[in-house]
Amino acid sequence: MSFGDMTRINTNLQALQAYTYLQRTNTELGLRQLRLATGSRINRAEDDSAGYSIAAKLKAKIRGQEQALANIGDAKSLLTVAEGSLNSIMEILQTMKEKVVQAANDTMGAEERDAIENQLNQLTAEIGDILNATKFNGKALFSSASTVSLRFQVGDSTDAQDNFEVAIEAIANTSASVGLFSSVSQASVFSNGKWGLDTVAQATHALQAIEAAIQNVATRLGKIGDYQKRLSFKLDNLATAKNNYEAARSRIADADFAYEQMQLAKLQILQQTGVAALAQANVAPQAILQLFG
Repeated sequence: MSFGDMTRINTNLQALQAYTYLQRTNTELGLRQLRLATGSRINRAEDDSAGYSIAAKLKAKIRGQEQALANIGDAKSLLTVAEGSLNSIMEILQTMKEKVVQAANDTMGAEERDAIENQLNQLTAEIGDILNATKFNGKALFSSASTVSLRFQVGDSTDAQDNFEVAIEAIANTSASVGLFSSVSQASVFSNGKWGLDTVAQATHALQAIEAAIQNVATRLGKIGDYQKRLSFKLDNLATAKNNYEAARSRIADADFAYEQMQLAKLQILQQTGVAALAQANVAPQAILQLFG
């Protein structure tokens, strides 16, 4: 650092140096105030180019994870819709079993069996309606033709573990047949959507079919429960990972308020002393006037 000759007044080096350092102090002071105002240590790439790049990548990953968390929530909602429909069907099947057990008793006459048949036919039609109405965002969850395959994006990458596949087996459902009872269609106990319970033997056969349907629905409910449990584990794991990435990004990009406030106090003092030093440097050349006295 050079110091000017006090006998040369055309260039006031002391004032220039005081001004330079005052400008540096003002720039640094503005940076600290910006960090305190925004809460961010890195507000521009020039503040920390490497840190800016790393923080930007972490932020992109975090935003992807946030959407994946929402995706998992939507997937669980979809499966809950399917589960609700199957639970309703299970309640209907339990009612049907109760009625068929009643019909399998020879204390029932023809009229009583006809009444039970009519009730079973209506309950079967309701099962078909439930299957047709079970949709999520317009997508049918129970197909009559083939297994409904669903793929959920449960992570922020294209890796295999970030994709979760669900298969909901088809249930044949037409105006003439409901696939849950297809095992008895050939015996004419259940044909063209209608039940026949003319004899105890037919009622017993129908009972077997309804029990098979109950087991079928119970198995499907179990699979949906397994899918939901896996999604719950993925949700918890992803939430934990997101929090960890947030912490990593914060250490790089967020401002330490205690440190920034400490630096701000120091810079404010330097600003005041810099202004005072500049003022003194500006008036120092006046001392040369004494040579003309």
